[in-house]
Amino acid sequence: MTHRNFIYGLVLIISTLALSSCKSRTDLIGSIPTINSEASLKKPYLILISLDGFRWDYVEKFNPPHLSGFIKNGVKAKSLIPSFPSKTFPNHYTIATGMYPENHGILGNSFYSNKKNLIYNMANREMVEDGTFYGGSPIWVQADKAAMVTASYFFVGSGTSIQGIKPTYYYRYDGRVKNDVRVAQALKWLELPTKKRPHLITMYFSDMDDIGHRFGPNNNEELKKTLFDLDKNLGDLFKGAEATGLPINIIIVSDHGMSTLPTTNYIPIENIKNDNLFLAINNGAIVNVHPKKDVQIDSIIQYLKLKENNFKVYKTENTPGFEYNPKNKDWGVIQIIPDFGFYFSTLQRIESRKKDSSTTVGVHGYDPKYKDMHGIFYANGPAFKKGYIIPSVKNIHIYPLMCKILGLEIPDDIDGKLNQLESVLINNE
Repeated sequence: MTHRNFIYGLVLIISTLALSSCKSRTDLIGSIPTINSEASLKKPYLILISLDGFRWDYVEKFNPPHLSGFIKNGVKAKSLIPSFPSKTFPNHYTIATGMYPENHGILGNSFYSNKKNLIYNMANREMVEDGTFYGGSPIWVQADKAAMVTASYFFVGSGTSIQGIKPTYYYRYDGRVKNDVRVAQALKWLELPTKKRPHLITMYFSDMDDIGHRFGPNNNEELKKTLFDLDKNLGDLFKGAEATGLPINIIIVSDHGMSTLPTTNYIPIENIKNDNLFLAINNGAIVNVHPKKDVQIDSIIQYLKLKENNFKVYKTENTPGFEYNPKNKDWGVIQIIPDFGFYFSTLQRIESRKKDSSTTVGVHGYDPKYKDMHGIFYANGPAFKKGYIIPSVKNIHIYPLMCKILGLEIPDDIDGKLNQLESVLINNE
C-alpha cells in the first residue's frame, strides 16, 4: 500500500467514525448500556448479510469460490422471492421485520406519508433516520428486548431509533466505507468480552446492485469482476468467523434481483404528471397516485387511460403484484405500472443516459412473478443442514427463522411463517 493510499484510508475511517453516533464508536464500548443477559450468553450467534441486487443466478453463472463453498456446505433456496414492489428499502425492511411493506410502512424507496403530509425519500437522511416511519419490530429491536447485544454495519432501519431502540453498536450509512473495513469491524465485534459481544450482526454490501444498475445483469465481464472482489471480502469474513471458534450462523440474502432495460425503453414521468389532478410518486416500476383535494378518482383514471403507452393504469386494489388487498393509504388510490422491460424516469435522467455509450442498464421493482426480480437465500453454520436445497421462498419468512435461531419471541403480527423455512435447521422440532 502506498503512503498516499494509507493516509486516504486512515482519513476515511476516522471520518466515518466521526459521522457515526457516539453509541457506535468502539472506543466508547464501556458506555454502552446493553449487555448480554445470562440467557443471551447461552445463545448462538447470527450474522445477517445483505448483498443488494444479487440476482438468484449469479453464483451458478460465475462460481465464486468462497460463496460456492459456503453454499455447498450449507443451505440454499432456489431463489428468494421479494415483496412487491421489488425495491431496496421496502424489501430490506421486510427481511428485518417479517412484514410486507403494507404493514411495516416503508412502501418504496420513496412514498407519500398521509399522516405526515410529506414525501419520504431514501436520499433524505433526516427522513431515513426518523423512526416514526418504521413499523414492526426489526430483528435487532427484538433482540434488544431480550437483553441481547446487537451490532450493525449498515442495514435499512438500523441507524434509526425504532421503538426507542437502536443496535448496541451501529454506523450511520456511508457507502464510501470499503468492504474490508466492514468485515474487519464485524470480526472485532466478535472478539469483544462475552457480556459485550453481539449475538446478532447485520451487514450490507451494495456492490452487485451498483454494477448491475450501471451495466445490466448480462454484462458478464463487469459482473464477474465485481462479484469476485466481493467474494474475497466474504471469504475473509467466513474464515475470520470460523477462527473464533464460536457457534456462528451466517445468513446471506438479497433484497431483489435485476433485469435488463434498453435505454430506449425509459418512459418520462413528465408525460403522465398533472399537478392539478394528482401527486405522482415515482419508483420506476410503480407510480403511486394521490388525488388532489376534491378531484374524483374516475377523472384521474380517464386522464391516465388516454395516455397509456407501454404502461397500464389500475385502481390500487386491482393492481397486479400485490399478494394481498393493499389498504395502506400511503399507496394512493391508483397505481401506474409500466410493462415489463419499460421503466419510468425523469427527462433529466433519461437525457443524461443518452450522453454515455450504454445501450442497456439494470432495473428492478417489478412484480415478483418475473424471475429476474428474485434474489438469494444462503445459510451456513451449526444450526443449518449441509448440502440442503429448498424451493424458492418468500423473504417474509426469514425473520421468524432468525428469531428461532436466536431464541427470540416471534411477534404475532408478522406476515412470515416459521414453518416455511424451519426445514433448513438441523434441529427443527
